[in-house]
Amino acid sequence: MAQNGRTHLDTDEARAGSTPGVTRYVLGISLAAIIVLFAILYLIYR
Repeated sequence: MAQNGRTHLDTDEARAGSTPGVTRYVLGISLAAIIVLFAILYLIYR
């Protein structure tokens, strides 16, 4: 849709990609890894 020389796209049209939800798994695994790493460092250097 052209409007005043601009193209307007709906949210779905603008994204034009899938959102599989992988980000939540990456964030969860990263958070768990950091907690384990900090626990190990705490036990080593306390």
